Amino acid sequence: MNDPLLVPYLPIIEGRYQQYLSVARLMQGNAPRLSDNCNSHLYYGLHRIANEWVLREWAPKATAIYLLSDENDWQKSPLYSFKKINDQDWELRLPSSALSHQMLYKLWIEWDGGGAERLPSHTTRAVQDEYTKVFSAQVWQPDFPYQWQHARPTAPFQPLIYEAHIGMSTEHQRVSTFVEFRLYVLPRIAALGYNTIQLMAIQEHPYYGSFGYQVANFFAVSSRFGTPEELKELIDTAHGLGIRVILDIVHSHSVSNEAEGLSHFDGTDYLYFHSGERGKHPAWDSRCFDYGKPQVINFLLSNCKYWLEEYRFDGFRFDGVTSMLYYDHGLGKAFTNYSFYYDGNEDTDALTYLALANQLTHEVLPGAITIAEEMSGLPGLASPIEAKGLGFDYKMSMGIPDYWIKLLKEVPDEQWHVGDIYYELTNKRAEERTISYAESHDQALVGDKTIFFRLTDKEVYTGMSIFDQSLIVDRAMALHKMIRLITIGTAGGGYLNFMGNEWGHPEWIDFPRQGNGWSYAHARRLWSLVDNPDLKFKYLNAFDAAMIHFVKRTQLLSYEPKVLVRDIERQLLVFERSRYLFVFSFNPTTSFTDYPFEVRPGKYTTVLNTDSPAFGGANRIDETTEHFTQYTGKENLLSLYIPARVGFVLQCEK
Repeated sequence: MNDPLLVPYLPIIEGRYQQYLSVARLMQGNAPRLSDNCNSHLYYGLHRIANEWVLREWAPKATAIYLLSDENDWQKSPLYSFKKINDQDWELRLPSSALSHQMLYKLWIEWDGGGAERLPSHTTRAVQDEYTKVFSAQVWQPDFPYQWQHARPTAPFQPLIYEAHIGMSTEHQRVSTFVEFRLYVLPRIAALGYNTIQLMAIQEHPYYGSFGYQVANFFAVSSRFGTPEELKELIDTAHGLGIRVILDIVHSHSVSNEAEGLSHFDGTDYLYFHSGERGKHPAWDSRCFDYGKPQVINFLLSNCKYWLEEYRFDGFRFDGVTSMLYYDHGLGKAFTNYSFYYDGNEDTDALTYLALANQLTHEVLPGAITIAEEMSGLPGLASPIEAKGLGFDYKMSMGIPDYWIKLLKEVPDEQWHVGDIYYELTNKRAEERTISYAESHDQALVGDKTIFFRLTDKEVYTGMSIFDQSLIVDRAMALHKMIRLITIGTAGGGYLNFMGNEWGHPEWIDFPRQGNGWSYAHARRLWSLVDNPDLKFKYLNAFDAAMIHFVKRTQLLSYEPKVLVRDIERQLLVFERSRYLFVFSFNPTTSFTDYPFEVRPGKYTTVLNTDSPAFGGANRIDETTEHFTQYTGKENLLSLYIPARVGFVLQCEK
């Protein structure tokens, strides 16, 4: 973190680093590595060991625990009573015949003054009754566990991420499955060229409409999408295609539900979470973890290890990091100067946990990638731990989609300022790598809309035929391609796209809920639109594939962009990256002939063009033309024809 503005805060940064070192030593104990000592998932929960079942729970304030199942008519029985084996833990041992694969069970936990049903803290499977909607734990011990077929792909030079939600990946008005995703969506992603898939909503969550962000069972795969074996086959198939899979992991909070989740697990409100108001998230109605408690740290670190080893995920996107970092969760706060990162509002226990999570993840899988979803701009977030950062490989560039929406909503086309655009897209710390994106799932949630729907509005229903002409659709398609090309062209290390948005998915996302009559109409992907050869969506899809393959093939994001032209008056922007020249005209009406500017000497040929007829463009650029620089005695000039509202990439050949 070589930032002179951080000098006044170096004592605070050093203090945080020393806390991390202290807690790391505590959590590692006498083990060779931190990750070797984080195995709560191997100790707690249900395990088949030799000829018996062993089930353990951490419940210090419990006075009795019983296992409930069909075997005992869901009544507490001395035969299924746990024994307290120390002042913290309880254990039940049963003969191998007592439980079988797919059997449902729960815990009955008693404490001073009460008792209630609970699901085991480390259950690896929870299923919901179709009629009562009640969740139960399920024994998962198949006779033939999944056999992995493919090695993990090597880490990509730059992650090109396809963000996906299994449940809404079908066109049918229902919840889709791992099997359907593997058969029908995975081939689309592979064809587009993305090298990484980010899977949302995998950890079990009681409420489907939470988008997976209200997790109850941290070690369980959401059963509404299928079985653990089916998820493993999906990930294995992706690996066979050379695609890595990362998990959208939620360690920022937990659902407040008690019957399904961890809240009041042993009758106290402070077992996994902070007590009182600090343990309640004011905006999300959820519980906030106590990151200073060793048992909680072990639980969460073991959770990271579990997903990497059991399911062979290739890394994580950590959700809600801003909420973890600050006592006030960063709510309604503008982080306008550095003092806001060092004013005592920071949860140093959470900072320490995140550094530990990054350390463990990279110990278990050295090629793993970790991404922080963080909006405050905390310095050092994506800096190495040894440089006193938190150790994330990337942070999400969350200001970029917000900027595009603000531009589209508030600024007329003829007032788009190319200097501001370039600044907003490249504004990051030099030492930190970022994931750029024009829109993710967030931007299309109910009350908002996808970029393409914002550009077309109702015209998307009537003007998308390849046989029709519409000025509104022409503008929308041009800007949709240009926004994506300039976003990836300026990206600081990686790029992300949400499922279906690459081809201009219309409307918005709205999960089934009481307010919409429990409808799935907006919780799905209308693949038939892009598959219809008579609709223009196919052109946006073709452009996205060409763009992603170009960036991947050239390893473009390994190089830094350098701006060459910022012509504010004409709305022209030119920058180079590696040996590629990116040329953009955001001018909505005027084309420019023989527009000269200084470049490196050589021959320039077109490699990507938003105006190509293959991508639904107007074909105003002759892609066969070879452009040569002219030396004036002082500089090398390139003169180009730049049509209105276009983006294209030229390759320089010396």
